[in-house]
Amino acid sequence: METILLQITSGRGPAECCWVVAQVLKYMIDEAKKANISYNIMHREKAIENGTLYSASIQLEGKNAECFSKHWTGTIQWVGQSQFRKHHKRKNWFIAINRINFSNEQFEINDKDISYQAIRSGGPGGQHVNKVSTAIRAKHIISGLSVLVSESRSQLQNKKLAKLRLLELINLDQIKQQKNNIQAEWKNHSEIQRGNPVKTFHGSDFKARNDESTYKHKRRSLKQNLRKELL
Repeated sequence: METILLQITSGRGPAECCWVVAQVLKYMIDEAKKANISYNIMHREKAIENGTLYSASIQLEGKNAECFSKHWTGTIQWVGQSQFRKHHKRKNWFIAINRINFSNEQFEINDKDISYQAIRSGGPGGQHVNKVSTAIRAKHIISGLSVLVSESRSQLQNKKLAKLRLLELINLDQIKQQKNNIQAEWKNHSEIQRGNPVKTFHGSDFKARNDESTYKHKRRSLKQNLRKELL
């Protein structure tokens, strides 16, 4: 099953661009639902104005996720009057959607990378609990993460549980690091290419341009590019 991670960014644009980011995220979620593509919002960076976002990252999963993402990746244009500056003359606002490379594979632990330490269990259980070192402290040498397991009176069982919990802890740590990387990566997209948008929306109701208009726009853009090459 295909898994894609997309980042929607205002490119440090004004409040209008941040509003477009929030609207595009909503629109994309609706389109993903229609295409039977599951989604997970990995990160949202709130902007100053209510209902606006500096950036957002969404994970898409499904057999059509690759094709779906290709229709969204690139520059997004919104044509409309600013909702924050009524007398502002500008009516064309641009944001970008970029694909982020990431791995969704689960981490696997090698036993040689784990150090185990048997210690005496504490808590209820009488003298037997304190005399026998059944609790296990497991430490992942590479990451430095560790867990303590003492549920069972069997040292072997506690050792198995410790490895499983250590694996869960490492995978959670990887997810956290991935989210931090996403938050940091949007800062690299300070420049957004204007022109040749992959999608165009209009008005405060955020309506998408129909296919015919999009086709005409692309044809006109191709003609303009051809003229530039001939000059």
